Amino acid sequence: MTEVELWWGRIGQVRDEFAPDLDPVELGRLTAYVRAADKARFLLGCTIVRRVLAARFSLPAASIRLDRTCPECGKPHGKVRAEGVELSVTHSGDLVGVAVSDRPVGLDVEKVDPDLDVDGLARISLSAAETASLPRDGSRALAFTTAWTRKEAVVKATGDGLRTDLRTITGPPAGFQLLDLTTDPGYVGALAIQSVEPPVLRTFRF
Repeated sequence: MTEVELWWGRIGQVRDEFAPDLDPVELGRLTAYVRAADKARFLLGCTIVRRVLAARFSLPAASIRLDRTCPECGKPHGKVRAEGVELSVTHSGDLVGVAVSDRPVGLDVEKVDPDLDVDGLARISLSAAETASLPRDGSRALAFTTAWTRKEAVVKATGDGLRTDLRTITGPPAGFQLLDLTTDPGYVGALAIQSVEPPVLRTFRF
């Protein structure tokens, strides 16, 4: 049985006491952010990961060793990794999410923007058939954002990331499951995981 823990938090939950648990690389990234909201999203994502793994492995949060090395350039902005577990972190607007599993997993959440340039973004991210199927009414932005989160979840789970042309992704690859998630009002989410069976989701609020 494939299980996934989903953790959700809001940036309003960020506290100054979270920062001391970060390692030097994380602290460097934290201080590099200019906008307060970006700092809060990053700090909350780090904190959720560290505290969830601390509980799982019975270790202090500050002692959890995390690796964000990008396989392309070697800089610390890649997918977060930890020994013995698979992770995926996502954030949009005020919402931050973390997926934890024993299988490769990808989590994506997006805040729905009614003023989104759907036509422009669809040209670089949706197949011709997907673009043609988008509604022309007020639900167009929601439909596009739902499709986008599904694709982002897939490339996070497979580890392909920015190397993949999103227009070629029209569903989960063989051996993966793809699920739409119910998140906070105004947001849509998706989860992809390497599994031959639908996963069991356990959802928590941070």
